[in-house]
Amino acid sequence: MEKKKIGIIGFGLRMGNVIQREFEFFPELEVVAITDIDQEPVKERIKRELHTIDLEKVHFYTDAVEMLDNEELDGVFVATRCDLHKQFAVEVLKRNIPLFLEKPVVTDLEDYKELKAAVEKSTAGGITSFPLRITALVDKIKEIYESGVLGKLSQIQAYNNVNYGRVYYKSWYRDDSITGGLFLQKSTHDIDYIDYILGKNPVEVCAMESKMIYKGDKPANLKCEDCPDYEACYESTKVIREQAHDDPMGEYCSYGCDVGNHDSATIIMRYDDGMHAVYTQNFVARHEAGKRGMRMIGQEATVEFDWNKDEVLLFSHTEKKVERFTVKPASGGGHSGGDFALLKDFVALMNGDQSVNSLQDGLNSAYICMKVRESAEEHKFVTL
Repeated sequence: MEKKKIGIIGFGLRMGNVIQREFEFFPELEVVAITDIDQEPVKERIKRELHTIDLEKVHFYTDAVEMLDNEELDGVFVATRCDLHKQFAVEVLKRNIPLFLEKPVVTDLEDYKELKAAVEKSTAGGITSFPLRITALVDKIKEIYESGVLGKLSQIQAYNNVNYGRVYYKSWYRDDSITGGLFLQKSTHDIDYIDYILGKNPVEVCAMESKMIYKGDKPANLKCEDCPDYEACYESTKVIREQAHDDPMGEYCSYGCDVGNHDSATIIMRYDDGMHAVYTQNFVARHEAGKRGMRMIGQEATVEFDWNKDEVLLFSHTEKKVERFTVKPASGGGHSGGDFALLKDFVALMNGDQSVNSLQDGLNSAYICMKVRESAEEHKFVTL
């Protein structure tokens, strides 16, 4: 089997998880080069957990441009912090190497313009890390929608109650100048799979966000263990571990003055035929209260699914009947099998085949999310 030589720029938790869960299904992928400014933790994790990487065959760099100039690569993964995605993606694209780019692909409109131009010039192309759109669940929903069994579509209702939401207040994700905010972090996935099912993008958006819980006047960069409320605070790492039996997902105070993210938000998207979709996200729900899914309501029937279940429900409006479809993911990996499908798609791209998931999809969703952010900040409807 001919090996595909892979380079990685930014080897954080997400990249490590993809390799740990999915690379064993793709023995033709060989990691030969890694760029990361903090190399020792990367090497330790590879030794400890990532048996699909032969550490002795990997060249390590702290400069991504140097890696790209020195290595002959068949594909590159960019999984740095979000505000650096565009910078490294452009470097990969101008060398015409197939690119796997983490979302959000950009965090502001200037980066959007630069990346869009680079995508249009590149002959290699790439994919965006949108695992939800290429899952078996979404395939089934899209099949049902396109069959016409729902009749004329009335509305879409989508939701995401993020039970691991502490990560956005207790870790570096709290800094929305790096992430672009939680519309670009979370909504980007749901907007993408909704628009993929419909086969089109919205023409107008509006949004509202609330910061009801994770706000306060504690000092910036305060760590829980350094706070006088460490023993009793509901959100201290100590209380979370010992009483809630949960992972704190970080070490910083959730009530610091430097916490930039909302803790709930709602988006309304209008499409060209007048139909609208509502999507709402919340980062306060915990444990079994976590839920993510969607309902499509048509004149003839309603279809719904939840990402935590391998099942699609179809409710007839013309007779008292509910059909249940069991939908198993392609693998036991992350995002309901979507991470497996992403890698399969990327391998196809490196082999010269058409990919299901493109960089343009990432650009479209990021643009919509930035306009959603504008709507929430300025309290207005925004035309796309």
